[in-house]
Amino acid sequence: MAGTVVFDLDGTLADTSGDLVAAANACFRARGLGDLLDPVEDALIAFHGGRAMLRAGYGRMDGEMLLPPGAEDEDFDRLLEHYGAAIAVHTRLYPGVEDALDQLARAGHRLAVCTNKPEALAETLLRELGVRDLFGGMIGADTLPVRKPDPRPYQAAVKAAGGEVARSFLVGDTETDRKTAAAAGVKVALISFGPEGEAISRLAPEALLGHFDELPDLARDWLA
Repeated sequence: MAGTVVFDLDGTLADTSGDLVAAANACFRARGLGDLLDPVEDALIAFHGGRAMLRAGYGRMDGEMLLPPGAEDEDFDRLLEHYGAAIAVHTRLYPGVEDALDQLARAGHRLAVCTNKPEALAETLLRELGVRDLFGGMIGADTLPVRKPDPRPYQAAVKAAGGEVARSFLVGDTETDRKTAAAAGVKVALISFGPEGEAISRLAPEALLGHFDELPDLARDWLA
């Protein structure tokens, strides 16, 4: 019997860190601060969101420099503008994603995305990557009044795909995804090939994915 597989987006389906860091650095350059983040060394920060990147960059400013009141909110809006204008320059799907999605669909499983990226940006990115039509449900950070790790976005994603929460699980890459799955009462598989590597096992997920090739068999085992 088929079920529903729900995916996080950034750092799970695709490595979006390069374009996210580029957007943050554009904000820093606008303030005369230069590029404060490194697209490789700071990839993990990027997967925790725009404000996390901004705060990390601000923390590297010269100690004598002060930001004007409201700078973070202003830069966050500016970051989204920069990111939306160049959302898929460096971003790539992780190896094996498309084949795994195709296998899951052929097995009759429903697919959905539940992300803390704003909905419009998530829709744009999935289309740019050529996989939007594979997902029956897509819930972003602002689709509902709440966001992950609240379980309601996850539940909405499953429902939008036509599935049942009791026959679903989440694929993600962060502690937020771990907490979301726990709140929704479902299993979670975390990828171990992202910036955190095998260290993500510290979150004690029900499974670690070393490659997307492993996902179809995991879905068969968990949703059979």
